[in-house]
Amino acid sequence: MAFDKFINLKDTCVPLPIENVDTDQIIPARFLKAIERKGFGDNLFRDWRYNSDGSPKEDFVLNNPKYSGRILVGGKNFGSGSSREHAAWSVYDYGFRVVISSFFADIFKGNSLNIGILPVQVSEEFLQKIFTAVFEDAKTEIAVDIDAQTVTIVATGEYESFDLNAYKKDCLKNGFDDIDYLLNSSDEIEEFEKQHNV
Repeated sequence: MAFDKFINLKDTCVPLPIENVDTDQIIPARFLKAIERKGFGDNLFRDWRYNSDGSPKEDFVLNNPKYSGRILVGGKNFGSGSSREHAAWSVYDYGFRVVISSFFADIFKGNSLNIGILPVQVSEEFLQKIFTAVFEDAKTEIAVDIDAQTVTIVATGEYESFDLNAYKKDCLKNGFDDIDYLLNSSDEIEEFEKQHNV
């Protein structure tokens, strides 16, 4: 499998209420030398997380022990900028399985879906409700149901639906990338060829 199967999850989250987060901020260009999807989580938001001497910046959310979980909540226009796949790799490698925002850059969204991250796009109003709930209580849980395509603030029961392509939904639930999907469909492809072979 290309990545872990996506299962419905209920978890706490990490709030990052910054708009227009671009891929160079997610993973700076100097860390793009590797070609495998390993080790990138160490440098996720590197320049925001660490000082030049490598010491953690105490005021950055990933260095705040009260926030944790597999859900990253970002501001509007998350993942803009260059098309580097490494941005999505770093998010996944850090341990996030869902990113919630009111708008995603198309390429980042596609790259995320290709490696097992579910980008959940919600309204600006609902995004602000999530931020408010999390800042009031860091233990606030968010439930993401991939089958129903809903995201819910567990404490209040407020929820919103999100769009998800049926093909990508199937891939996420099975842990397939595009090649895995084709290989898994080989019997059906062969049968189709037999029926349409002149």
